[in-house]
Formats: sequence, structure tokens, C-alpha cells
Amino acid sequence: MGTTVATLKRGQRGIIKEFTDDILPIKLLELGCLPGNEVELVQIAPLKDPIYINVNGSHIAIRRSMAKLIELELIEEGTGI
Repeated sequence: MGTTVATLKRGQRGIIKEFTDDILPIKLLELGCLPGNEVELVQIAPLKDPIYINVNGSHIAIRRSMAKLIELELIEEGTGI
């Protein structure tokens, strides 16, 4: 499996490629967790769960187990992709 939201380091960004499972809460989809959208890891809670991400300007807290289902293509710093 490739990179997922759960494997991001703080400040890293990626583009959502696909979901490894078809069961993703509707609320996440409504908040912009859709293929093609950019995700940035903002913060990790002290006990590593939940994690806080920025998707299209919305800060969302999601469980690490859910973050493992969202596959990403990393955006390398300085490339502007």
C-alpha cells in the first residue's frame, strides 16, 4: 500500500488518490475528503489519535484508523505540484 493520511508527518501535504475501503463516513466526504483534493497534516494529538488535517480550508479531526483508509500522492516541498 502507498502513502496514507495516517503516515504523513506534521506539515506534509498530499493529494487524495483513492480510498482503500468503500466505507468512508459521509461527513468526511461532505467536508471535502474527495479524490483530487489536497490534505495537510496540521497536528497529532498527544496519544497519536486523533490527527488533525486541513482539507480545503476545513480543519478536521479524524481517527488514525480512518486516516489509514485515505491514500495520497505526496506533494514534494518546492515542486509546486
